[in-house]
Amino acid sequence: MNATPLSLLSIVIPARNEEGAMPSTLRHLHVELALRKIPHEIVVVDDGSTDATWAVLEEIACEISEVRPVRNTGPNGFGRAIQHGFAAMTGDAVVVMMADESDDCRDVVRYWEILNEGYDCVFGSRFMKGGGVIDYPWIKLLLNRVFNLFIRVLFRIKLNDTTNAFKAYRRSVITGVGPILSQHFNLTVEIPLKAIVRGYSWKVIPITWRNRRFGVAKLKIAEMGSRYLFICLYCWLEKTLSRGDYKKPDSDASPALLPAAQPDSSAL
Repeated sequence: MNATPLSLLSIVIPARNEEGAMPSTLRHLHVELALRKIPHEIVVVDDGSTDATWAVLEEIACEISEVRPVRNTGPNGFGRAIQHGFAAMTGDAVVVMMADESDDCRDVVRYWEILNEGYDCVFGSRFMKGGGVIDYPWIKLLLNRVFNLFIRVLFRIKLNDTTNAFKAYRRSVITGVGPILSQHFNLTVEIPLKAIVRGYSWKVIPITWRNRRFGVAKLKIAEMGSRYLFICLYCWLEKTLSRGDYKKPDSDASPALLPAAQPDSSAL
């Protein structure tokens, strides 16, 4: 397969009041990538923390040169922090990862390897054969399954974990899905749906997730319902009415041998 080679992986991590989780998250991630000899930078965005998160990041950055802490000094929000990280990164590929070590750093390696096969995007699914969750709060699990089913039916796709933040993209995708509208957790839905609608190639792999061991979850379910719905309908309207005006340009085309999407349909 004639894949465009990648030279640097950026991991973008939004962090708000994560002083307890940051040391293990960053050290484990760096060790895993260094052992696999993957050139990388870890861009951690302090999104208005009121604890010692920034001081912890500065300390770790002195220990690990690949760690690049930056501050979002403007309005805060998960989506805003991610976009701040996109603006600061220098890699030609990016993985969005959570600060609480709920995502498995070994899956970051798999993402990198699949992007280097030539895919534009790699989406992880916790709910396909080979994936799994540990200590997932039951109410969040129920809402997750209902909303992801809604997305699958609306967009007629087999991806069954669209709301999961932990995904990987070539840099060209991040540029190509702009402008990004989401300022909060609905960004986790906007980017993959726009990438799919606009014709970027993608693949789904099983991943594992475990509940945080430090700190407090930042997702507020009551606040996010209308925001998720808005961005889904926005992307659906683009898919239905735009007549391909926002499709990926031919000059940014992936290798001709790649299909538009290759989830493991037998496992979904």
